[in-house]
Amino acid sequence: MPKNTNLKSVLIIGSGPIIIGQACEFDYSGSQAARSLREEGIEVALINSNPATIMTDPLNADYVYLKPLEKKYIEEILQIHVDMGKPIDAVLPTMGGQTALNLAIECDEAGIFEKFNTKMIGVDINAIETTEDREKFRLKMKEIGVSVCEGRTAKSFLEGKEIAQEIGFPLVIRPSFTMGGYGGGFVNSPEEFDRALNAGLHASPVHEVLIEQSILGWKEYELELLRDNVGNIVIICTIENFDAMGVHTGDSITVAPAMTLPDTIYQRMRDMAIKMMNGIGQFAGGCNVQFALSPDDDTIIGIEINPRVSRSSALASKATGYPIAKIAAKMAIGYNLDELINPITGSTSAMFEPAIDYVIVKVPRWNFAKFKGADQKLGLQMKAVGEAMGIGRNFQEALQKACQSLEIGRNGLGADGKELKDQAALKESLEHPSWDRMFHIYDAFKAGLSFNTIQNLSKIDKWFLHQIEELIHLEKEIMKYKLEDIPADLMLEAKQKGYADRQIAHLVHRLESEVAAQRHELGIKRAYKCVDTCAAEFEAQTPYYYSTFNVKQDNPDNESEVSDKKKILVIGSGPNRIGQGIEFDYSCVHGVLAAKECGYETIMINCNPETVSTDPDISDKLYFEPVFWEHVYDIIQHEKPEGVIVQLGGQTALKMAEKLTKYGIKIIGTSWEALDLAEDRGRFSEKLVELGIPYPKFTTVRTSDKAVEVSKELGFPLLVRPSYVLGGQSMKIVINEDELEQHVVRILSEIPDNNILLDHFLEGAVEAEADAICDGEEAYIIGIMEHIEPAGIHSGDSYAVLPAFDLSENVLSQIEDYTKRIAVALDTKGLINIQFAIKDEIVYVIEANPRASRTVPFICKAYQEPYVNYATQVMLGEKKVKDFNFQPVKKGYAIKIPVFSFHKFPNVNKELGPEMKSTGEGIYFIDNLKDEYFLKVYKERNMYMSR
Repeated sequence: MPKNTNLKSVLIIGSGPIIIGQACEFDYSGSQAARSLREEGIEVALINSNPATIMTDPLNADYVYLKPLEKKYIEEILQIHVDMGKPIDAVLPTMGGQTALNLAIECDEAGIFEKFNTKMIGVDINAIETTEDREKFRLKMKEIGVSVCEGRTAKSFLEGKEIAQEIGFPLVIRPSFTMGGYGGGFVNSPEEFDRALNAGLHASPVHEVLIEQSILGWKEYELELLRDNVGNIVIICTIENFDAMGVHTGDSITVAPAMTLPDTIYQRMRDMAIKMMNGIGQFAGGCNVQFALSPDDDTIIGIEINPRVSRSSALASKATGYPIAKIAAKMAIGYNLDELINPITGSTSAMFEPAIDYVIVKVPRWNFAKFKGADQKLGLQMKAVGEAMGIGRNFQEALQKACQSLEIGRNGLGADGKELKDQAALKESLEHPSWDRMFHIYDAFKAGLSFNTIQNLSKIDKWFLHQIEELIHLEKEIMKYKLEDIPADLMLEAKQKGYADRQIAHLVHRLESEVAAQRHELGIKRAYKCVDTCAAEFEAQTPYYYSTFNVKQDNPDNESEVSDKKKILVIGSGPNRIGQGIEFDYSCVHGVLAAKECGYETIMINCNPETVSTDPDISDKLYFEPVFWEHVYDIIQHEKPEGVIVQLGGQTALKMAEKLTKYGIKIIGTSWEALDLAEDRGRFSEKLVELGIPYPKFTTVRTSDKAVEVSKELGFPLLVRPSYVLGGQSMKIVINEDELEQHVVRILSEIPDNNILLDHFLEGAVEAEADAICDGEEAYIIGIMEHIEPAGIHSGDSYAVLPAFDLSENVLSQIEDYTKRIAVALDTKGLINIQFAIKDEIVYVIEANPRASRTVPFICKAYQEPYVNYATQVMLGEKKVKDFNFQPVKKGYAIKIPVFSFHKFPNVNKELGPEMKSTGEGIYFIDNLKDEYFLKVYKERNMYMSR
C-alpha cells in the first residue's frame, strides 16, 4: 500500500527530559521519524519539553513546541493548527517512549483526538493495553501458545500475599505501566515480600503488579521486529544479554548477533516472536520482544513485548545500520516494507533482513558515585545513565573497545593494574551483580578462582566466560617478553582481541607510544570496515565505519577511502553521564552541519549508540569508535583533516586537546594553551588579577596538612574540589577543619596526585552565568542566566532564568564587561561560558570554560538562534563576530528546570550541593515574574541546599 495521501501534517510526541530508564535513544528515534516524514512532504509538528536535544531543533520539524508533555498542551497545539488553517491530521506517539504513549492514551480517552478529527498512527491502543497490563499480556500469551512465567496480577496488598503463598518463593514483582523496570524486583523470602509488594503497587500508575515465578539465572534474548500494513515481518536484529536473567536489559551488557544461540532454537524464538507480534494486534511498526531461555532444557518463555520503538531499537539501528525509526515512521503513513529502500545501501529493499559480519557489544555507563549510599546492586530496575557500544570482528575485540569507550579510568578490560584481588569480595560481586561485575569476572580468573565457581555464581554462559579466560592466558604469554622481543604473531593476536597499546604497555612496563612504534615497526595496522547491513553483499551508500585488526595484514582491504577534500574532524562526547549529557551531542551535530555548510567534508568520531551524532546521515563520514586516544589518533593519521574540533564534545573531547597539540595536530578554534589556562586555577587567577577582575580567595594544595594550614587564612566555609573535572565531581562545601581533612583525604584516594582547590565560599551569594561567542578580538554575549537557588548548588542542578530576573544594571554591566574581557584575554575562538557569584553588588568570577556549555542549547532554543552554527563558523575562521546579524527573539522569560532520577535510588537523600546530580532538564516559558510556577520555585529555592 503506498503512502496515505490524506495525511498532510503529523504531530510527533517526544519523551521529555532525560531520566534513567528513558533517555536520548528516543531523541534519536524522534529525530529520525521527523526527518523521514518530511522527506515525504508531510508537515511535522513536535511537542517536547527538552531543550538540550537535537529533536527540538527547528532543523528537524516545521513547528517545534517546547511545552510540558501534558494533555492541555496537546489540545492547545491542535487548536493552534486549526486556527492556522493547517489542522493536524495524525499524531505519532511511538517515538517518545512510555511518556509519549501514556500521554497519547490519556488524550485519546479524554476524546481530544476525536474532537480535532486527529487519528493516532503507528500504534495500536489495544496492543499497548495488552502488553502493558501484565495480566492481559499473560492471558494473551497463553491463548496463542507462548509459555510465560507462572503468576497472576494483584491489585491489593492482600491479594498479592495470597498469590505469593500459592506460587512460592523466589518470586518476581513487575508493576504495570512503568518503564525501566521501575518498582520491580526479585524477592527471595517472605521477609522481603511485604516491602517489595508495597513498593510495586505504589510504582504502578494503576496500582497493579504481576507476581510470578522467578527465572533468575536463565539466558535472556531480545528480537527487534518490523511489520508493515499487509503483515510482512522482518527481524532486524537478535540481541543476546551477556548477563543472565535478573538484570534489567538497560543495565545488561548486550551482544549482537546472539553468540550462543543454536539455529534450531533461534528459529523457534523467531517463530514465537512473530506469533507474539501478530497475536497482540495487526498494527504496522516496530516491536521489541524479550525471551528467557532455560540453560538446562531449552525451554523458551516470553518475558515481554513492546509495540513501539525502544531503547533496543536505537542500539539495533546502530548495530546493523538499519534505521528502524525512519522505516517505522514511513510505515506509519501507509508504506509497506517492499515499497521502501534501505537508506544505508541505497539499493536493497527494506524487506532485506540485515546480515552482519562483525560483533557489537554494548556496555552500560553508571553514575553511582553521584548517589552516595545508593544500592549499587543491579536488578529489575534500570540504573544506568548511558551506554557505549564497541564494534569488532570478534567478541573480544568489540568487548575491549566498549570498555575503552566508558571513560571510567580503565584502558579496556584488564591489563591496567586496577584489579580486585579479594576472593570473598569477588565471589560476592559475581553472585550479586553491580556495575563492575564484568571487570570482576576478569579479576576472578586472574585471582585463580575456578571456571566452575565463576560460572555457578554468575550464571553467565560458559562461552562468554571462556572468551574472558582466554584474555588472561594471552596476557601471561605477553608478560614473558620484553617489548622488543614480542613475536609479531603474539602482538597481532593481542590487537585482534581488542587490546589497546596502553594495555600492552602496562603488561611489558613500557610507554604507550613505544608500543605503538613497535607495532608499526612490525607492520601491524588497523583497517576500517563498513557497517552496511548486508555483510558486504551490496555496496553501501552511507560511510559508516569501525576499525579492526582482524584482516590480512599484507592486504587489509581498507574500506574507508580517503578523499582529497578539505576535512574537519569532530570529536564526540562518548556515553551519557551526569554532568555530560545530550546537550554536547546537540553541539556536536550543529558543529558538523556548520562545517558542511562551510564546504568541509565532515568526520564524526563517537561511540554512543543512543544519539543523533552517531546517525550515519549526519556527517559525511562516521567512525563508530571509542573516544580513546589510540583510536582517535589512528583515524586522524588515516584521514589527515585540516584540524580537529574539541570544544563541542564536553570534557571527553577537551581531554584530547593536550595530546593533539603535542602530536602537532591542529585544534580548530580555541587553542589547548587557552583551554589549559582556564582549567588551571592558579594561572587563571593571575590572569584575573592582571585584568582587575574580582574572584573568591582561593589556593591550591596537594596534602591535607597544607589544606588545614591555609584554611586559617581563607576562612570557612570552603569549597573543596579537584581540578580538571566536569559536573562538580567530588566538590563539597566544608565548614570546619575535620570536614576539610576528611574530604581532602577522600579526593586524594580517588584521584591521586591531583591539585585540590580550596575557595572561600561566598555564602548567600546569587549565582549567574554568561555564554558568549568570541573570535579572539570581539565577543558577543548570547545570554545571561540567573540561578534561582543561591550559590552552592551546581549550575546543572539549579533552576535558571533567561534573561536574569533581578540583577541590577550595575551587576549586569559588570557581568557583560568581565565576560567580554575574559573571552578576549583567553584568545577564545568559539564558545565560552563564565560563571559568577554576586554578593553586595560585587561580581566575582568563579570559573571560565572556553567551550560549549550545558546551557548553550537552552539559550539557542529560548532565543531561536543557531548559536553553535555561528560559533563553528567563527572557529573555522570563516566569519568574525561582527559578520553576524544577531536577532534573538526575546519575549518573557525561559526557566531551565533540572530533572532528577532520585526515584531509582530510594535510600539516597535529595540534598543538592556543588556536585551535579540531575540527569536532564526541561524548559518552561513564562510571560512575567508573577507567574505561579516561578513564584513556587522561587519560594522553595533554599529547600534542598546542602553541603
